[in-house]
Amino acid sequence: MPHGKPAGMPCVQLDDEYRCRLFGKPERPTFCASLRPTMEMCGSSREDAMHGLSSLEAMTRPE
Repeated sequence: MPHGKPAGMPCVQLDDEYRCRLFGKPERPTFCASLRPTMEMCGSSREDAMHGLSSLEAMTRPE
């Protein structure tokens, strides 16, 4: 995704189980490789994580 990922859309590199198809590969974007998930970011469930990501996307959405 050369120009980034639109808010609210899953990454095109995720498979049907939401696993990264590029994980561990050299073509994986630097941003993704440098991301270090935390409990604050992910919560204790997928629902918590999605809520947190939605909030982050809303706060950083370009006007």
